[in-house]
Amino acid sequence: MHKKFVLLFLSVIMITLGLKAQTESSGDAPTEKSLLWKIEGNGLTTPSYLFGTIHMIGEEDFILRENVKSALENAAQITFEINMDDMTDMAAMLPLVMKMFMKNDTTLRDLLVEEDYLLVKEHFKKSDLPLPMSFLEKMKPMFLTMLDPEAMGGMSMEDGEVVSYEMELYEMAQKQNKEIGGLETAEYQMSVFDKIPYKAQAEMLVQGIKSTEDTAAIDQLKVMVEMYKNQDIQGMQEMMQGEGSDVKGYEDVLLLDRNRNWIPVMQKMMSKKQVFFAVGAGHLGGEEGVIALLRDAGYTVTPVE
Repeated sequence: MHKKFVLLFLSVIMITLGLKAQTESSGDAPTEKSLLWKIEGNGLTTPSYLFGTIHMIGEEDFILRENVKSALENAAQITFEINMDDMTDMAAMLPLVMKMFMKNDTTLRDLLVEEDYLLVKEHFKKSDLPLPMSFLEKMKPMFLTMLDPEAMGGMSMEDGEVVSYEMELYEMAQKQNKEIGGLETAEYQMSVFDKIPYKAQAEMLVQGIKSTEDTAAIDQLKVMVEMYKNQDIQGMQEMMQGEGSDVKGYEDVLLLDRNRNWIPVMQKMMSKKQVFFAVGAGHLGGEEGVIALLRDAGYTVTPVE
């Protein structure tokens, strides 16, 4: 499958980039600056590793440190939010495409006032997506938001090469003959969108498009990328808390419930072999982030220098 299409699909179903989770810090929340964490104790015979990604990032900002490469080399399996083998299998992905569309013949025009509808229509007319509005307006609005990286803070597929940490790690793991795993299914991630009313999704889409003309919003994304490069997951968490939330009221569905669901899956995998987990960096921090939840479950989770 064409790599650009896979990148687009990744941006749709790995849905935590840009989420602004409203969680408070606790004693178990991480304070150290690191994207790579070692998981030990609680009966494990070998350590596993947890790495925070950004699903799509400009090539010039892409960094893969030696400690990450080493941790991956030592692992028997790499596990993503979803199994990346499925993402590169066209036959497996085709049924998921139908889940992108709204039910009951609902269209975007049904959800927005005329002014906002025309704003969206004009925006996608100018975009590089090779799809007509008659097709796009039938899609769930959150899929449109994530198919259009510009609406997620100004990053465009045409602003130089865009890199996916998941794709890069996946290709490395393939060359090393690693087992590939997923913490949840693509079907589950797609179903999450059905838990948010279409009208609320449409309003998020409009706000996202308006933010592409907001230099402050673009600057915030740049600051977030710099924090990521500096491995400052706590700073990222605080920045997201301070900005408010485009998904206010849906944080549990989009982020926190998924964090909780992942822990028993991770426990089962780690009990059998050394695993390298790669998930969105937005899942790591906070009192209900993956690091804190693993600590609550009895594991020792420490940053890797």
